[in-house]
Amino acid sequence: MPATIKIHSIYRSLFMYIVSFILLIIITGIGIISNLAIEDSKINLEQNAANWSNVIAKQSIEFIEKDLDQVLELSLKAFSQSNLINYIHIYKIQASPPSIEYFTSYKKGGQYPSIPDKIDEIEHLQQAKHSDKYIEIITPIEKNNHILGYVYLQISNQRLEQITNQILFATIMIIICCVLLSMMFIVRLLRKITEPLKSITRTVQHIYQSKEYNTRCGPEPYKEVDILAKNLNILLTRTEVKFNKLKVMDQEKLVINQTLKDKVNLRSDALKESNQELLTTLEKLHQFQGQLVESEKMASLGDMVAGVAHEVNTPIGLGVTASTLLLDRINELKDAFENKTLKSSQLKKFLSEGQENVSIIYRNLNRAADLISSFKKVAVDQSSEENRKFDVKQLINDILLTLAPQLKKQPITIDIHCPENLVVTSKPGPINQILINLILNSLLHAFEGISDGIITISIMDLSGQLNITYSDNGNGVDPSIKNKIFDPFITTKRGSGGSGLGLHLVYNLVTQALGGHIHLESEVNQGVIFEINFPVKIEKN
Repeated sequence: MPATIKIHSIYRSLFMYIVSFILLIIITGIGIISNLAIEDSKINLEQNAANWSNVIAKQSIEFIEKDLDQVLELSLKAFSQSNLINYIHIYKIQASPPSIEYFTSYKKGGQYPSIPDKIDEIEHLQQAKHSDKYIEIITPIEKNNHILGYVYLQISNQRLEQITNQILFATIMIIICCVLLSMMFIVRLLRKITEPLKSITRTVQHIYQSKEYNTRCGPEPYKEVDILAKNLNILLTRTEVKFNKLKVMDQEKLVINQTLKDKVNLRSDALKESNQELLTTLEKLHQFQGQLVESEKMASLGDMVAGVAHEVNTPIGLGVTASTLLLDRINELKDAFENKTLKSSQLKKFLSEGQENVSIIYRNLNRAADLISSFKKVAVDQSSEENRKFDVKQLINDILLTLAPQLKKQPITIDIHCPENLVVTSKPGPINQILINLILNSLLHAFEGISDGIITISIMDLSGQLNITYSDNGNGVDPSIKNKIFDPFITTKRGSGGSGLGLHLVYNLVTQALGGHIHLESEVNQGVIFEINFPVKIEKN
């Protein structure tokens, strides 16, 4: 995505650039001139200080020679007429011992406070020295190249400050005048530059709003703008030609669109009829799917019936055999008793064999009763979706007992991990069907070519949720059907006993009947893991 460009006004940009340039030139020039003027005033003031100091030095020679300090003091008062001189000190050189001593002085108006002597600064003040408020200078008093003493002079910077303020004021006024004049000139100049561009803009806006592509831009006074106007006219000419072609094409499109509209209406009517037929067919398919799901339920129940019948037949057959054998022994004992040939050894043998036969009959009949009872519970639960209180582990044991015939056909191990006395209130029927379908699905698909199959069922209570983790170590799920494993009619064993409805039924039971959710994890040759969670009411023991 291109970066957003901030749009600026040419008028404003040119105005700012030109004003900034002119201001820079004016301020720089006036600053240089002002600085030169101030420096010149400073030099003049230093020159005046040096002149006054030389005059005072010449006048002081006679007074120093005659040691007339008071007379010299009166003579120095003549400088009171100058407002610039603040202090005058006269220092005299003593021959024996050699030293410099204060001789006399003058201070402005007689009211200025006295200042300490500057004898220690004679070497430093041979040239004029500036400070914030005054200028200081020391000049030697000489006669015939012999120094008699020194003159210290301090003059005020007031004149320099006045000159500086005047220059600054004049500078500000000049800058303001120059800025105003420059802005007036720049505004007129920019108007002359931008007016042709505005004229072209107004023409283009008029063409855009009115769609009059035969309008053209007029000649412009500036060469660059006139070239722009001519190129715009070329563009407008091409646009006009293109626009006229588009008009013709639009007319043709209207005719074509009307024709297409008529065809679409005919096709729409045909599609409506087809859609109605598809809806009817879809409703029938839903009905057939429901019937197939019910058939799948009944098929699993039928498989259990056949398996239970086979399982029950074995203990009943053993019971019949044992009871027949017992009946034969009773008849033999009866004949011996009637013929009075009954021996004690014969009676002892009959009692021993009779006890064994009765035990066989009891065990097998009890086995048949358990099988029938478990099947009855499972069958009743499968045909009912009512809530009831039940022991989860007992429910799983009943399911495994019912599926015993199918489990015996393959060498697999089923590990159950469920807490003892986990009693819940829920719908045992859907749970029965879920576990039966998952186990049968593993038996059908998972353990082909595997001799040591293991199915693991783990049950956990998760705060009002029952978690069932079902896993096997089988062949896993083909990646091509993994994402649609819960769809109806999805199977890899079509024609070999697989209807493709088992896991679809499991999904519907978990999500609709139990109000939970189911998740599948599987890798090829790594088995499957079904994670099932649904709400239950945990009963306290």
